[in-house]
Amino acid sequence: MAQNPVNPTRVAPVLETERLTLRGHTLEDFRDSLAMWSDPQVTRYIGGTPATEEDVWNRLLRYVGHWSLMGFGFWVIREKASGRFVGEVGLADFKRGIQPSIDGVPEAGWALAPWAQGKGYATEAVGAALAWGEPRFGSTRTVCLISPENVASLRVAAKCGFVEWARTTYKGEPTLILERR
Repeated sequence: MAQNPVNPTRVAPVLETERLTLRGHTLEDFRDSLAMWSDPQVTRYIGGTPATEEDVWNRLLRYVGHWSLMGFGFWVIREKASGRFVGEVGLADFKRGIQPSIDGVPEAGWALAPWAQGKGYATEAVGAALAWGEPRFGSTRTVCLISPENVASLRVAAKCGFVEWARTTYKGEPTLILERR
């Protein structure tokens, strides 16, 4: 099988920022991820419903599979000082059935545990993920999908250089597609 030019090793690299460590998911991250994704505060703008154990298990497998098959994906975010689970961030190709189409365009995404919100961690982690992706994807644009009501994530996106590209619906909900070139 040909190597993927995005990340020929197909393993999530470890990224470090001033306060955070980003690394690939392991089985040990499942409980932390489940706690975050089953929290209504986290999911109110991301699907609207707290995730089940099965949903989070499928998400974890999707994250690992992205790195294995695509050479890019999502990282677990941990606070350097404490090792505490902060959230998840990354780039993916989710094959979303959305119009206008974003097929083949790296999609940035992030979610943080409630305790970690409002501390600048999202901007720091998204910036690290995008910086990792820039030399790998070249001049390809990057997109993200955000609920128009999710003011905090819209601020993070703006700080990271995303601008509104389209207004649409996804799974019956109003959705903004933002892009970064």
